[in-house]
Amino acid sequence: MNELNIREADRLEVTILMDNYTDMLVTENTCICKRPQLPLPQILLAEHGLACLIKVCAENEEHIVLMDAAVTPTCFFNNAKLLKADLGRIEAVVLSHGHPDHFLGLVELLKFVSKEQNKKVPLFLHPDSFLERRMNIPAIEHPVTMPALNEDDLKEAGADLVKSEKALLVAGGLIYTTGEVERTTAFEKGFPWAEAKLDGNWVTDPFRDDQGLVVKLKGKGIVVISGCAHAGIINTVEYAKKIAGTNKVHAVLGGFHLTGRIFDPIIQPTIHEMRRIKPDYVIPMHCTGWKAINRFAEEMPEQFLLNTVGTTYVFNGNP
Repeated sequence: MNELNIREADRLEVTILMDNYTDMLVTENTCICKRPQLPLPQILLAEHGLACLIKVCAENEEHIVLMDAAVTPTCFFNNAKLLKADLGRIEAVVLSHGHPDHFLGLVELLKFVSKEQNKKVPLFLHPDSFLERRMNIPAIEHPVTMPALNEDDLKEAGADLVKSEKALLVAGGLIYTTGEVERTTAFEKGFPWAEAKLDGNWVTDPFRDDQGLVVKLKGKGIVVISGCAHAGIINTVEYAKKIAGTNKVHAVLGGFHLTGRIFDPIIQPTIHEMRRIKPDYVIPMHCTGWKAINRFAEEMPEQFLLNTVGTTYVFNGNP
């Protein structure tokens, strides 16, 4: 199944502008993993959010795309400045889903990029990203409403909205969105505490808007980048494989959403399935959670990479 005519990339770089974890003493550098080394008082900031700056290359062609925009513009722009990230060259933004830890920095980012380029910025997202949402946690006696994405604010900030339920090509066909992810893994049942308003009623959020990004790296297989993987990280990888028409996975990185007691029972099944998939690298971030991240480190030590804010991952295809 390769209806999108996906092109192969020669090189992929993913710089983590925002994640939950920062550690200025994690300084080892490899051919895959480049850690920032900044002098004090230059400090990269972390928050419960995610933002990935993605550069993809094929021969002399280069594209830069942003996935998600963190929580606070202060943290986002601080990190971008210290890392010398060229935000003005962003040609498109992809929103993984409509949760505020992925979009609250979006309006300020769009204003900056549209002003730098003097044109609208394509923003790829699912129509459900605009749903009203809340958390209904049993330990709390009442639901807590979450900030919602506002379409008018995005347009005013310079967004050219590209709404789609299906997979789309980005960056000249070198990146594709998964669109709505097929749910085929029995133990990935979603997030029962998360609710959305559908047809006027509050229901368990189906997270139809949850999507990832995928790059097909020449001779290496696919690289899958997830936001929170509310559809399930195994479902996401399997669907990415299906669209790309390959079983070879080079790397899986991003949020796996395994944090909290409610997800403890599926940590081990998730690792079992990830080991079956056999990615060359696995890089859990953001909402994966301390317990799950440590389990991945223990059970997939050859593939595991610890993420910190500011790290750039470099994936090269075969010549």
